[in-house]
Amino acid sequence: MKYRFADRMDGLFGSAVRNPLFEDPELISLAPGKPEGSVFPAEELIPIATDVLLKYREVALQYSDTEGLYELRDLIAKQRMAAAGVDCTAEDITLTSGSQEAIEMAAKIFINEGDTIIVEDPSYVGVYNAWKPYNPKYVGIPMDEDGMRMDALEEVLKTTPNAKMIYTIPDFQNPTGIVMSDDRRKKLAELAAEYQIPVIEDGPYSDLYYYGERHPSIKSFDKDGWVVNFGSFSKIFCPGFRLAWVCADPVILEKFQLCKQGSNLQCSTFDEMLALEYMKKHDINEHIEHVRAMYKERRDTMVECIEKYFPADVKHTSPMGGFFLWLELPEGIDTGEMLTEACLKYKVGYVQGEGFFCEPGRKNFIRLSYSYASPEKIEEGMKRLGNLLTKYYK
Repeated sequence: MKYRFADRMDGLFGSAVRNPLFEDPELISLAPGKPEGSVFPAEELIPIATDVLLKYREVALQYSDTEGLYELRDLIAKQRMAAAGVDCTAEDITLTSGSQEAIEMAAKIFINEGDTIIVEDPSYVGVYNAWKPYNPKYVGIPMDEDGMRMDALEEVLKTTPNAKMIYTIPDFQNPTGIVMSDDRRKKLAELAAEYQIPVIEDGPYSDLYYYGERHPSIKSFDKDGWVVNFGSFSKIFCPGFRLAWVCADPVILEKFQLCKQGSNLQCSTFDEMLALEYMKKHDINEHIEHVRAMYKERRDTMVECIEKYFPADVKHTSPMGGFFLWLELPEGIDTGEMLTEACLKYKVGYVQGEGFFCEPGRKNFIRLSYSYASPEKIEEGMKRLGNLLTKYYK
């Protein structure tokens, strides 16, 4: 049968992380950017779930407000946003079904066909599929060790009048693990106000710092309402709840709520109540500290393995938090072609880097994740990958 699909379906592609090659049970995958399941607070949530169903079943199993439960949004404002340096209230927050939904809605709200979105180059691969139906153009801004370069961004803003949105992951960026400096965060908020362009600040990893304190969010420097902050429970709590939030100017926030009503009305009331009751009964910051310690150990293992098993001139980032480490190989190596051999012969998986760039052709990059595999599997997986890279370097 010949179905007449909409043109917007052309060019949509599956996630590089959901590769059938990774389904081999003998394979060690360093690809998935997801939390380790053992850190989910299941023991604490079991009595909470029972309590919620027994005491609040008519509320928990019913429709609720599009913006989310007031008490939960109030806690997010007082805990998560206050930690980011943002003074806000529950009225400044609306819940979404994971940050991915918020990302898709951002383009729906701000982008007309042919408009330009400014992104870090490379950037999160999931934004390109989310925004494909809106037919935008992209301009990639290069990064250094302090994140997106503001000189390059300002030059693009001067010369690109149809630029309608800037997207950034300032904390432990996906895929590079780079952190934007505080000075650049302040400058970005100032440029947003000067050129009157919204900044989408995506912060799923912001609480996963391994040293010092959390950086202030770009939103904390925002005086005129041009910064839209996304936060999420997926990396610090339970991704299966699909709970994230948007903190923004009321006029912008209303647009997100209208989009939410048009797509799925609301987040799960039951999941919202579980998260709320957990945060009332337990200190989520203690849970996050435990999560950080576990991921730091795995990050340390991966970095040490690069020194032990990889060719000496492999370039790599050394992230100070988050989930990811970024490899740059010589230009003659195509990591997409190499992936099949890595999976089938060496039994190790990774995400090839080309899809993270807004223009094709950058084939010599790899994203590695240390969040999901145990330290023992990271050690063995990196040894296997090192053997493969040594072969290609020779």
